[in-house]
Amino acid sequence: MANLYEPSGKQRIQSIDIVRGVIMLIMALDHSRDFFHRAGFGSDATDMATTTPILFFTRWITHYCAPNFVFLSGISAYLAGTRRTKSELSGFLIKRGAWLILAEVVLLSFAFTANPLYNVIILQVLWAIGFSMIVLGLLVKLPLKVIAIIGVIIFFGHDMLDYITMPKEGTAARILDNLFFTAEGSIIVLGKNRFIFDLYAVIPWTGVMLVGYAFGSIFAASYDPERRKKILRYTGIAALCLFIVLRLINKYGDPNPWAVQRNGTYTFLSFLNVSKYPPSLLYLFMTIGPALIILSYTENIKNKVTDIFTVYGNVPFFYYILHFYLLRTLDIIIFFASGFTTGQIVSKNSPSLFEPKGFGFNLGGVYLVWLFVIITLYWPCKWFSKYKKTHNQWWLSYL
Repeated sequence: MANLYEPSGKQRIQSIDIVRGVIMLIMALDHSRDFFHRAGFGSDATDMATTTPILFFTRWITHYCAPNFVFLSGISAYLAGTRRTKSELSGFLIKRGAWLILAEVVLLSFAFTANPLYNVIILQVLWAIGFSMIVLGLLVKLPLKVIAIIGVIIFFGHDMLDYITMPKEGTAARILDNLFFTAEGSIIVLGKNRFIFDLYAVIPWTGVMLVGYAFGSIFAASYDPERRKKILRYTGIAALCLFIVLRLINKYGDPNPWAVQRNGTYTFLSFLNVSKYPPSLLYLFMTIGPALIILSYTENIKNKVTDIFTVYGNVPFFYYILHFYLLRTLDIIIFFASGFTTGQIVSKNSPSLFEPKGFGFNLGGVYLVWLFVIITLYWPCKWFSKYKKTHNQWWLSYL
């Protein structure tokens, strides 16, 4: 999501923009479901006891978004460093990370809850990317191999925490553990009727950012393209093979082992149902592996379809903010059009306003909303993409 290797249009890598554009569009499906699926915000679409195959895959396909946002942000950070000194890159990443965290707290929390009093602050992917950038900014003066080693240790080793007894609920140590390592919808109470809802444990995501930064070196202009494609392809295949093998062993790499279900279809779904909060090793293998393979095959592809994906991939932050506010606007319009009243704006069962019990559509309606959102945003994104390529103001680096 963090489009760092531009402005001024000097260095755009088509395959990165294509993959980023695809996952941006998929991401909007998950948020459309959050806002408009009748099951309501917070319902678990991957619960084997209540889900259906179509509901499961509607959620599952969107798993590919967050890890690849963070991974591609790491690559972009490396490319940004090819035209900056280490000190300049460090300062830029720290400021950019702080800006993303501020945007998460101020812009995204309001878009998601529609609560101007900010009783609930929601920490999601911008929080994770922002924190990871700050950490990378502090480490960027180290040798690339050192940064890669730190990233790999976190990437492969953070699941060892599954075997460690964590601090008790309510303690300061537990709050820090939630923020940094184990958040899964963790609630941090700030006062009466005011709390933080944390979905993203930042240290595992920082590992993804650091590994992405190390991968950025193979996207340097001087790197042999054929060698780069082979590295991406074989690494992606290896990640998928490790996912299958470790998932079959069912001992390490994910805190929720798969199990035989009521029929073969649901057993297969259980096999795929790996943990995003925090991102388990198997979750990262399953999601980043295919993206690496796609990157290897899209480097020299250019047609009308890839041009469309590139429009969204060129302006990820702009699109991300805009799609949330479009969804929220539609939510309010449909709320009143459905016959709900002002007395139903606040719901005891939801941290968001305008989402009473019974509000929303079935999955078919959710998909229609999703298509409307991504089609509507094509033209604003195309305009802003062109603007960024033809202008060089400093603030464009932060959008």
